[in-house]
Amino acid sequence: MTELILASASPRRRAILRAAGVSFRADPSRVDERTREKNPRRLVVKLARAKALEVAARHRGGPPVLGADTIVVCAGQILGKPKDLDDAVRMLALQSGRRQRVYTGTALVVGRRVYTDCAVSVVHARTLDAERLRRLAGKHMDKAGAYAVQDRRDPLVARVDGDRDNVTGLPMRSVRRLLARARRAG
Repeated sequence: MTELILASASPRRRAILRAAGVSFRADPSRVDERTREKNPRRLVVKLARAKALEVAARHRGGPPVLGADTIVVCAGQILGKPKDLDDAVRMLALQSGRRQRVYTGTALVVGRRVYTDCAVSVVHARTLDAERLRRLAGKHMDKAGAYAVQDRRDPLVARVDGDRDNVTGLPMRSVRRLLARARRAG
């Protein structure tokens, strides 16, 4: 497999693939991400699969298509991208001083076959006061949980247990696993 199509507009996912030396082009999916699924693993895999299949349908017979979806789960709540500034403040306040799990589902469509995986990392957040949370809110409106682990100066993130690139939105260990499964299947 010499090239992939990335079913995402995420600059972070693009940067991760480039850093890994993967040849790709991006064609963002147009999948509606609203769902009633409450199980985090099933949710991210379902959305990653839907994104990859939607883009693959536009490129029949083309290169493999990679889809991904990331969510944060804290205190039993699934946190996607904030809807507005108030939602970002709410998310950050919920996560302040707590641990959260970050789930990223990945899906690879090769011809008629679909391979999926899910990675989980744990982020430990610092306790921040209300004023600092308000200043931080709005900085990362395009990211699940409203924070950015790739921003080394993000004051919320104290530590990450697990793959950091999973928290950024594309766990390369999962991607390599999917590519290997697809190669073995022929």
